[in-house]
Amino acid sequence: MNDSDCVLCAGTALDGALMVEEVWRTDTWRLTTATVGELAGYSYLSPLRHVPHVTDLDGEEARSLGGVLAAATQAVKAATGADLVYVYVFGGGLDHLHMHLAPHREPGSPLQDDPIKGAKHQQTLSDGREVWVSDRYPLQDRELMRAAVEGIRARLNPTASEPERSEDLG
Repeated sequence: MNDSDCVLCAGTALDGALMVEEVWRTDTWRLTTATVGELAGYSYLSPLRHVPHVTDLDGEEARSLGGVLAAATQAVKAATGADLVYVYVFGGGLDHLHMHLAPHREPGSPLQDDPIKGAKHQQTLSDGREVWVSDRYPLQDRELMRAAVEGIRARLNPTASEPERSEDLG
């Protein structure tokens, strides 16, 4: 998809069709809020530039994301009286990064607050700790989990001589 085919790159031109209204804009970000839906205040934060995935952010987009996300979620929380605001980032459905800012209230919120897909059960680990596990997706091998921890650490701390060990992953 190129920028001219992207519904989010169209800016406010397609807001009516998408049933959103622009409520805030910076030099690099745009916040829209749903005008129809199951949850008042449900909003979307997206970069103005066509950026397919969060890993494609650069320059000012990358530098400003934390502050912009904090300001947007604080506004959503305050305006809706939410207990908290979930931030969801999905990839693949729409080829333009957009974060869903979902105000959550207990009890009875329609939101998914569990990252485990489908039915789940508790499983006891060899050290006695208990974790929730998907019925369809088993826990990954500890070696694979350890390799991911070390790989991420090495990429973010290239000069570290001896990596710290995370006790959570054993």
